[in-house]
Amino acid sequence: MRYLLRRAGFYLIALWAAVTFNFVIPRLMPGDPLQNYIAKLQNQGLTPATIAALRKEFGADPSVPLWHQYLDYLNALLHGQLGTSTSEFPTPVAQILAQSLPWTICLVGAAVLLSFIIGTLLGVLFAWRRGSWYDTTLPPALTFLSAIPYFWMALALLYVFGMMLGWFPTSDAYDLSSFPNGPEWSLDFILSMVQHAALPVITLIIGSLAQWVLTMRNAMVTTLSEDYLLMAQAKGLPALRVVFAYAARNAILPSITSFSISLGLVVSGSLLTEIVFNYPGIGYHLFRGASESDYALVEGGFLVVALTVLAANFLAELVYSVLDPRIRHGRA
Repeated sequence: MRYLLRRAGFYLIALWAAVTFNFVIPRLMPGDPLQNYIAKLQNQGLTPATIAALRKEFGADPSVPLWHQYLDYLNALLHGQLGTSTSEFPTPVAQILAQSLPWTICLVGAAVLLSFIIGTLLGVLFAWRRGSWYDTTLPPALTFLSAIPYFWMALALLYVFGMMLGWFPTSDAYDLSSFPNGPEWSLDFILSMVQHAALPVITLIIGSLAQWVLTMRNAMVTTLSEDYLLMAQAKGLPALRVVFAYAARNAILPSITSFSISLGLVVSGSLLTEIVFNYPGIGYHLFRGASESDYALVEGGFLVVALTVLAANFLAELVYSVLDPRIRHGRA
């Protein structure tokens, strides 16, 4: 319990730091968050009093000290208010994020789950057959692919498989012409959604696969040299039982640790990938908010990303403490 309380305290401090940076960084961007919106309404006879009221509404009044804006921002967050978007006025930021968050969760969730499963199995295979041709060639190849920035990989896949070959759609989360009324619970819609998400998910898998493979392979190589595994092999136990029931079960612990690092990379990669594929997730709206100096939208998007990463990291630590009791008892 003390271990969990210490970790919870650490993540609360990390959350406060994330919220503070989330407030400060958008205000360091050049541009006026109301400039574009006021330009759209300049023919409607806006008075100085109306403009001042709009600045107060959007929290962009230069006459209000920055520390006072920060306190107002914290108070709004505690009441569940993320503000109103200037780029999509008068839509609340919470509504925009509520509509885009499920798409990002599906994208990141599918990519993390598939890359973890595929990478873990490949790591087990490479370690069990270490020295083979695929053990000496595939890990370096995967490492090379993972070094390619996500947006470059996304652009390459989009050009080859979307534009040249025409195998996959190049934008949106589903076929807008077939479903003009929006998402629905039907097999045709699910198939369309999977088809549109295929290239973004493949991009994220390629970018994160090497970490899972190398982490699992190195842990497996170390575990396979343990005495209890040599004893299991000497007793004539089936190879699959030795690999998965004994070796992989203990070697997977470092993969749980690297989950937090990998998740942060996949989430950041998904933001760029959504922009390339015009995918209506958090990253797409963050790009729009940043390009139009929409403070509220940028702050809300980054807050959701920060909360997601922190929650996933905390969950990973909980799982690790369950799998390895030495962690929660402070003996490791």
